Amino acid sequence: MTPPVPILMYHSVASAPNAATRGLSVAPEAFADQMALIGDLGLTPVSTAHLAASWRTPSLPPLPSRPVLITFDDGYEGVHRHALPVLAKHGFASTLFVSTGWLRGPHDTGGGLDTMLDWDQVRQLAAEQVEIGGHSHTHPQLDQIPDDVLRTELLRCTEIIADELGARPASFAYPYGYSSRHVRHAVREAGFAQSLAVGNALARRRQGPYALQRVTVRRTTGIEEFERLVEGRAIARTFAGERALTKGYALVRRARQVRRKAISSRV
Repeated sequence: MTPPVPILMYHSVASAPNAATRGLSVAPEAFADQMALIGDLGLTPVSTAHLAASWRTPSLPPLPSRPVLITFDDGYEGVHRHALPVLAKHGFASTLFVSTGWLRGPHDTGGGLDTMLDWDQVRQLAAEQVEIGGHSHTHPQLDQIPDDVLRTELLRCTEIIADELGARPASFAYPYGYSSRHVRHAVREAGFAQSLAVGNALARRRQGPYALQRVTVRRTTGIEEFERLVEGRAIARTFAGERALTKGYALVRRARQVRRKAISSRV
């Protein structure tokens, strides 16, 4: 049996985050302590593409004995300022999922929630064992938008990353963690080989390459709780309340989607 793998989901790494990102930010000192603990525990960070390829093709060289994934969503400037030096110090691989319309530069749509990376910084991250993946163009709820907008969000994201970095992204992360069978199919059709959700559970091979689960790291995540997360202990209990809310909201979201499709069919 293939053992499960913890995939950590970070957003902002900042000393003084704004109100929009505070809950999902992590203090630089806390991030440094968390990375040091990963090293002390003998875990080996790998990229999203490495994990998925190993699970997809058993003939490839096996994963390290205790793999872990370090992932960042959206593209906040603190990933370059605060996280990169720590990752480089330890020689850790990671994955950054960028919303291309949020990054500073020629494609900026003005939707970024805080100070965002620019493309020179993204290129520097890519040169330092950071896999650059897609996170849509403008960060919408992908399961709640029309099909043509969904395709545009995915293809625009892919095209911009390819133009800026010289390589198409292989991995994707769903904005807000929301997806559906239709969205997962669209992500695959857009050329992504794997994609990450949230779920606050360990990633398992049986989830399939387009629904790999992650666990959320917040500003309130203490070092003892973080140790439990990376060791896969008591995750269900830690996120029990949030999972109940997520399941309830999923029902609401499905009802909204059905209603939207019904209205579209009458137009």
